[in-house]
Amino acid sequence: MIDTRPLKIVAYRRLWISTIVTAVGSQLTAVAVPKQVYDLTGSSAWVGIAAGVALVPLLVFGLWGGAIADTVDRRKLLLVTNTGIAVSSVLLWAQAAMNVGSVWLVIALLGLQQVFFAANAPARSASIARLVPAELLPSAGALGSTVMQFGAVLGPLLAGAFMPVVGLSTLYLVDAVALIAAVYAVWKLPPMPPLDGVVRRAGLRDVLDGFVYLWAQKVLMASMLLDIIAMVFGMPRALFPEMAQHTFGDPAGGGFALGVLFAAIPVGAVLCGLTSGWISNVSRHGVALTLAVVGWGLAIAGFGLAGSLWVAAAFLALAGAADMVSMAFRGAILQSAATDEMRGRMQGVFIVVVAGGPRIADLLHGTGGAAFGTAAAVSVGGLLVVVASVVMVAALPAIWRYRVNSAS
Repeated sequence: MIDTRPLKIVAYRRLWISTIVTAVGSQLTAVAVPKQVYDLTGSSAWVGIAAGVALVPLLVFGLWGGAIADTVDRRKLLLVTNTGIAVSSVLLWAQAAMNVGSVWLVIALLGLQQVFFAANAPARSASIARLVPAELLPSAGALGSTVMQFGAVLGPLLAGAFMPVVGLSTLYLVDAVALIAAVYAVWKLPPMPPLDGVVRRAGLRDVLDGFVYLWAQKVLMASMLLDIIAMVFGMPRALFPEMAQHTFGDPAGGGFALGVLFAAIPVGAVLCGLTSGWISNVSRHGVALTLAVVGWGLAIAGFGLAGSLWVAAAFLALAGAADMVSMAFRGAILQSAATDEMRGRMQGVFIVVVAGGPRIADLLHGTGGAAFGTAAAVSVGGLLVVVASVVMVAALPAIWRYRVNSAS
């Protein structure tokens, strides 16, 4: 079973509860925005433009937000950014309820929300090590990842069920209410100022210092590279629509197979999370992370070769379980191997990696599938994950040797 010991720590429990309500609520908005953009324009290209516009503030403010998280009280930063996210959701609800009909307004509000989210996420992640002892960091990571994956499954299902009944605008409103509840949970957290007690403004030098620190810490560098390898070579979601129709028999307008493909990875992650109690007993975090990424690559390669929908879904679920394990140990390494004054910046870099890797994967798999076929693109991509991971660990063996009790 999942290790719930971190939840006995009151402060962490409050932070975790705020994650639960926002995990589901944010997925409602994640469904509502592309649906509204498509309804307004009738064009999938505009949906892609909206995603691209939203990525820019996520990349920029993810890095800067990490630097801010290392120079101010993280609780105050969480209060400000959570409030900003809630206000942007209220504004999204208002424009939809009033039927303003401006796609640029929707995109602008989405971009504004991503600014606050990008500054919020590093502070939230960097706060965990201040609330949870080192030996429970993998378990805390598993708890957080499980609820996020649960939100990735439940949120879209609720959005699809409720949108025809209550209307698109209500999805924004539910997200806003959930975010207000999250603000209250964060308000109850203890203060988390810099350990040296010096609060200051974060500038470009702080961001650059983060990259210098990352380059010097080979364990952290390797953990980031493993995630990039897994996502860039092994995330085939751009091919799901084509595979659902041409490999698994969906009609041209979409159908059951497409939903199964998109749901399989988060379902596997959730199931793994619910049985993740063993994670806290593993001390070789670097070995566990590497093996999880290799397992992800092998499962994706199996998915590419599958001719049956349910066999394909099983491989994707295995990939989701491997991803869950890798997230837990990668998060624990980021929390334990980085010093507190650098944790925010390391989390900021990680958010950029998480946001950028799958989008590069969309480009590579989309072009590779068109050139060589979907089965070849997916299976070769999965095998490249395995090969590149082995090469990376050989080049940076510190990750293979890393143990939790080796953290400074």
